[in-house]
Amino acid sequence: MINPFKVNISNQVLDSIYAKVKKYPWHEMPDDGGWEYGTNLDYMKEITNYWVSDFDWRKHEAHINKFPNFKTEVNDIEIHFIIEKGSGSNPMPLLLMHGWPGSIVEFLHIIEKLAHPEQFGGNKEDAFDVIVPSLPGFGFSGRPSRPIGPRKIADIFNKLIIENLNYESYLAQGGDWGAAIANWLAYDHSKTCKAIHINCLTMRHPDGPQTKEEKDWQIRFDKDQIMQDGYRTQQATKPQTLSYAMMDSPVGVAAWILEKMHSWSDLKNNEIESVFSKDTLLSNIMVYLVTQSFNTASWIYYGRREEGGRLFPKNFKKIKTPTGVAVFPSEMSEWPPRSYVDRIFNIKHWTEMSSGGHFAAMEEPDKLVNDIVKFAKAIR
Repeated sequence: MINPFKVNISNQVLDSIYAKVKKYPWHEMPDDGGWEYGTNLDYMKEITNYWVSDFDWRKHEAHINKFPNFKTEVNDIEIHFIIEKGSGSNPMPLLLMHGWPGSIVEFLHIIEKLAHPEQFGGNKEDAFDVIVPSLPGFGFSGRPSRPIGPRKIADIFNKLIIENLNYESYLAQGGDWGAAIANWLAYDHSKTCKAIHINCLTMRHPDGPQTKEEKDWQIRFDKDQIMQDGYRTQQATKPQTLSYAMMDSPVGVAAWILEKMHSWSDLKNNEIESVFSKDTLLSNIMVYLVTQSFNTASWIYYGRREEGGRLFPKNFKKIKTPTGVAVFPSEMSEWPPRSYVDRIFNIKHWTEMSSGGHFAAMEEPDKLVNDIVKFAKAIR
């Protein structure tokens, strides 16, 4: 059964969030005006002042509700999704998947460009039926009974598209966890997932790097992760402990998320608002807060660790599903050499972008849209 859904957060919930933001016990701490120790104190004060004085959640709620929203049950979990039916005679089903610390907010401003390209100077025959789900445990979806990882979520999303929505096949796109889920869709569900397009490489070949170039990349990657792995290790091992603080602190959730938006994006002059507006940042943060989903959203890290981490199985065979790759220069970690990626995927399309980072749909929406369309043309 598929049921219509509208976001309608009560004033009581909103008032509670704003009251906690207003009462946050700001304290003196060493701060040099930068982001070296984590989320910058001066910026946190600036954005929280805006949050309680100028930010309008109802405007963003209306933006979500502008699209057809639904809920349906898959594997005993209530899954929320947006579906915008495309123009043209035969729109291709396109599954757009967010990651952490993202949400459906990442895609709101590209849904129409993909579903109705003729309204933006494109060809309506390139249109998609765009399906944008909230990951299990995230946002407006229900939560699993215990942590699950991207491989199990791939099974859920494949059932969503094929069984609940009655499509025969589809194209899957994602970055971050969306890319990991797409990888497993291609690996486990190649009969129905006809192609994937990814803008982040989350999985690894079980045989590891082979060439000198690949081994040098692995060394650089491992060194880079020393300063990046803190949040990931916490959420993959003891997410519940972190959540006791976060579930009671909107400012804490904001700081935890903003640090990643800052460090993983293609900023100018190290300024987060050179890429994202306060409204964009806060609307994404608010999805976690109004749904009280910070805790269960972190579970996906625990679930992946149980599924085996980054590595494909030891008996891995190269994925035959046609794969499109968009490489953005300021991705959270450096892409491996093409030779490494070629050993994992059947790459039919490879684009190296001139700008952009981890949150491609928000940072460089037109570049991402154009690349998806170009890839889809090649595999239609």
